[in-house]
Amino acid sequence: MKRNIVIYTILWVALSSCYYNSRLVYLQNKQFSELRPTLVPNKKQVYRLQPADILSVQVKSSTETEIYNSIFNVSSRQNGVTTTPGSLYLEGYAVDTNGKITLPIIGEVLVKDLTVEEAQQIIQSSANKYLNKATVIVKLTSFKVTILGDVKSPGYVYVYNNQVTLLEALGMVGDLTPVANRENVKLIRQTPTGSSVILIDLTDPKLLSSDYFYLLPNDVVYVEPLKARSSKTNLELLSVVFAGLTTAILVLNYVSQTQ
Repeated sequence: MKRNIVIYTILWVALSSCYYNSRLVYLQNKQFSELRPTLVPNKKQVYRLQPADILSVQVKSSTETEIYNSIFNVSSRQNGVTTTPGSLYLEGYAVDTNGKITLPIIGEVLVKDLTVEEAQQIIQSSANKYLNKATVIVKLTSFKVTILGDVKSPGYVYVYNNQVTLLEALGMVGDLTPVANRENVKLIRQTPTGSSVILIDLTDPKLLSSDYFYLLPNDVVYVEPLKARSSKTNLELLSVVFAGLTTAILVLNYVSQTQ
């Protein structure tokens, strides 16, 4: 009888542990193979510029003097000074409420609803009127996402790249905590008509082909705690209690056999 109790206790603890661990694993798919890669088609979302975005615009011409070139380029950076989001803001051009940026000499340029590449082409065309063989480089420097909730380091994540995936962004904040709900992550995305909210299951491999796998500027990701947070704490306590009971039963069983 005592032996059966020990066996049942060990099985209960093992099954509880397996159930909990299954809620921590991302992209669960038994079809993933160690022998061959599994292709998951995905299409990157196209971001179109909106008011309050900050653009870095650099205009250069090899045929003009450096002084003439500098008229087009705002720069407060000094050698040896690390670039910060604040300095990028000061050196960039903010898209105003009308969707325009104002460049030296060139004047106002409408960039709202354009991609960064399309904005670069328009500015390039305008710069060609003033500079010979001009080269225009345009980058979005206000690409940031916000990660909140049960992650190790919640806050802003600045992306110095053209794209970032949800998993990469979570990695930048140190990943989720062990008690975070990986099956019900909220992604809040700004749209022209308001905010949209989508629920994401990080354990589902369909995430890789989702329209929300790639994040867009100003996305907000909220990771809620497990509803069973307290249950998890209780489970740990019960595991300790049962471990103690198991030890006690084994000792009693040993003592009874030696008598």
